[in-house]
Amino acid sequence: MANIAHAEGLAPLAPLDNDITITQLTDDPYPIYQRLRTETPVLRVASVGRTLLTKATDTKWVKDNPELFSSDDPNTPMERALGAKTLMRRDGPDHMRLRNAMTSAFSAKNIRDVWIPAYERVVDDYISRLQPGETVDLFQTLTGPISARCLAILLGLNEASDEDMQLWSDTIIKGAGNFGWKPEIFAVCDRENARMDACISAAADNLRGKDDPSALSAMINAEDPIEFEQVIANIKIAIGGGINEPRDAALTAVYGLLTNPDQLEAVKADPKLWTIAFEEAVRWVAPIQVSSRRVTADTEIRGFRIPEGDVVMTIQASSNHDEEVYENGHLFDVFRPKLPHQAFGNGPHFCLGTHVARRMVGQILLPKLFERFPNLQLTDPKDAIFSGFGFRGPIILPVILS
Repeated sequence: MANIAHAEGLAPLAPLDNDITITQLTDDPYPIYQRLRTETPVLRVASVGRTLLTKATDTKWVKDNPELFSSDDPNTPMERALGAKTLMRRDGPDHMRLRNAMTSAFSAKNIRDVWIPAYERVVDDYISRLQPGETVDLFQTLTGPISARCLAILLGLNEASDEDMQLWSDTIIKGAGNFGWKPEIFAVCDRENARMDACISAAADNLRGKDDPSALSAMINAEDPIEFEQVIANIKIAIGGGINEPRDAALTAVYGLLTNPDQLEAVKADPKLWTIAFEEAVRWVAPIQVSSRRVTADTEIRGFRIPEGDVVMTIQASSNHDEEVYENGHLFDVFRPKLPHQAFGNGPHFCLGTHVARRMVGQILLPKLFERFPNLQLTDPKDAIFSGFGFRGPIILPVILS
């Protein structure tokens, strides 16, 4: 359990690692996290420029205490990537003001009456385009486009193409995760930010004064609207997380089920287990793997001094495999006892789109996919490629539609 208290200046700094690279964390981070949980759960990693926290107790404690661990990380690449300080890097009333500006779009009533019927139509349409006997990459042909179209509808960006939405999401993700501060990545961000700004502005002009359930309409038609530059920032951050989370969760669930046929048969036999498969997928491979928090006062974590101003990185990908919480957490298992995970965060920044993603993937996309293709199979488990440090999921998932 975390030992967190005000430091007296006597505790040592956490060990410094100069060997772990961002490439290693991108390609296959889980063996590294397993080692860190056992040997050095609090570790300064030079390549990332942050102190990594890999135990579930520590990551949850940090997220639950925003006064001590601020989201306002001045050295995050996110602000540079998006050209704005988003609600993800704000705390307290400032954060809640921006977050609440679009919460009405995510209400239970809207999810039930507006988004779920719309998503069912989208999923039916896109699955109907696939033909039995084909070999396809589900990332490119199904889950990416479906997630893009569903998000465009929810946000109010109906004129944005699936290709643009996916490009923008990928650009935001790569920019926000550009901890190596590569200029070529930010150059793409600058180009696509200009295109996003134009698209969002045009959509806002069309929605002003209209009774529309979308997030963009909620923000611009509010009695006391937030500043328009923050409207744009909110939409961008939603694009960044609102495509990759359902897309990657769906792909991970498909991979997990197809590599565990007994679990797939059990899920097919009990429709309630589709949502369990979704939850297990995001626990197993968290779509958002890490989060940064700035320390606002000298602090100790597990006996190590974390000075004021330093930045810790909570590794929820590691927390979701923590041996103190999960037995065989490295395995996909829909039969495991129900336990909370941290894939959607916790505290004030708990993911706003959680319930939408859960319904879209667990109650619509997965059951409809396997209903249309009950004998769906991987070309070869080795053909699936998972990648990502800040955000992670299958980037290639070839299957035979049968």
